[in-house]
Amino acid sequence: MTKDRFCVAILAALVFAAQTRAADPLPTRVESVLSLPGYKDAHWGLLVVDAKTGETVYERNADQMFCPASVTKVFSCAAAMSELGPDFRFETPVVRRGEIDSQGVLKGDLILVAKGDLSLGGRTGPDGKLHFEDNDHSYAGSVGTSSATLVPLDPLAGLDHLAREVKEAGIKSITGDVMIDDRIFENAPSSGSGPAHVSSIVINDNVIDVKVTPATKAGEPATVEIVPKTAFISVDERVDTVEEGGKPSISVHSVGPRRFTVRGKIPVGHKPVVKIYEVEEPAEFARSLFIEALRRRGVGVPASPLSGNPSGSLPARSEVANLPKLATYTSPPFREYIRIILKVSQNLHASTLPMLLAAKHNETSLIAGLKREGVALRALGVDTTAVSFGGGAGGARADLVTPRSTVTLLRALKKRADFPTFEEALPVLGRDGTLAKAVPADSPARGHARAKTGTYSVGDPLNGRTILTSKALAGYLETASGRDLVFTFFLNNVPMKGGDDTSAETLAAGQVLGKLCEVFYLDDTNESAKPAAGVAPKGSN
Repeated sequence: MTKDRFCVAILAALVFAAQTRAADPLPTRVESVLSLPGYKDAHWGLLVVDAKTGETVYERNADQMFCPASVTKVFSCAAAMSELGPDFRFETPVVRRGEIDSQGVLKGDLILVAKGDLSLGGRTGPDGKLHFEDNDHSYAGSVGTSSATLVPLDPLAGLDHLAREVKEAGIKSITGDVMIDDRIFENAPSSGSGPAHVSSIVINDNVIDVKVTPATKAGEPATVEIVPKTAFISVDERVDTVEEGGKPSISVHSVGPRRFTVRGKIPVGHKPVVKIYEVEEPAEFARSLFIEALRRRGVGVPASPLSGNPSGSLPARSEVANLPKLATYTSPPFREYIRIILKVSQNLHASTLPMLLAAKHNETSLIAGLKREGVALRALGVDTTAVSFGGGAGGARADLVTPRSTVTLLRALKKRADFPTFEEALPVLGRDGTLAKAVPADSPARGHARAKTGTYSVGDPLNGRTILTSKALAGYLETASGRDLVFTFFLNNVPMKGGDDTSAETLAAGQVLGKLCEVFYLDDTNESAKPAAGVAPKGSN
């Protein structure tokens, strides 16, 4: 069966499942979804409970461990929010090492001290909120991705703010260097798709956006826009506009330090395509952009923006803390960052959360941060022997959780005073973020669930296919009768038919979980704890 025929079969089966009589027992209706073509032999884990009483509505393999994919972010966000608080704000200072003479010349260096701000002014709108698009640009490097959209805001807003305050502090020029102090925590790997390097300095998610727009006529070169514009990188671009129809094919390849090519084709009339180039040295990237921002503000900087970050010349951290401050950028409240992480499943930001927990306790390693996360989760009532994490985003091999541990955490969060912050940050079924297309526009459950999605897949070179390791969904649902439910759905180990581009099949799997939301939304029978035929009762293997 081809990929397209497989997806058509799934859609037809979803229609059939939707026609299952509402009078049928809840387990029967759930089983009609779990047994859809392609999913019957998958590893399913489900737990649905009444939010108020904790009464089990439905369960299947609730105490077995599953790959949670980005549902991991529920745990890392919960721990970070409970430790830092929803009103926490990053404060990123610029300090000086040296004296300022009567002519406004700094006889020394400027040091930007990174504090782990995940955006540093990027995404921040006039309303003070962080803005997002449902298809985040950080995923634009993935194979088959052609739907990413850029937030129409200045990614360099924070650096420009700092440069302006340096100028207003009376600095007209400096004789020394510009440095980025990124030592608040160690660089670490990100555990999900998108940018691979976690750093305490983050500008535009440490990527260069490549926006390709077709010409009006076939045969003419497409327009390639680089965001942000900077001398830090060199680009060789050649993208052709081809006849209308078909799919774009655009690739970005590194060809040396700070150099990449853009090649491919895009049809006439196609919407702009966004790709990304990740910078390998975030501190060097930030330094170059900051020097350019200072120069735009009229501050003379003799140091080359391409010479690299002179980290070896930084004074001790204790000395930096006592240097005179020239400028400070204060971020929006932390709740805004949680919203971005959960709405669009932002992997780089989520991967940074354990590092922020480590930094709060004057520690610097990922291992230390994960241990701090464990402490926070236990304080929230989670049995951490039922979970395992290797990072904060959901892409680590060590990431395993049970449906019960996930529901336990979700119920605990519901009792906290800051729960509205967490609930508002979750994608809304059928409306925004990663749940925007999980159900059709006429779905009765549309808008009645707030939940975190998860998707993780691996290649199977032996068979030339892809394995959907995990499609997951966990959150809150209000039924048609007004009953509040807390739920977790894990779908693991599904062979997919497609090759490199499995986006249609992944979307279909997400719609299967959306169909489960519809089943529980329409359940007004209040049946509970009756496992479907062949399903082991709680605690059994």
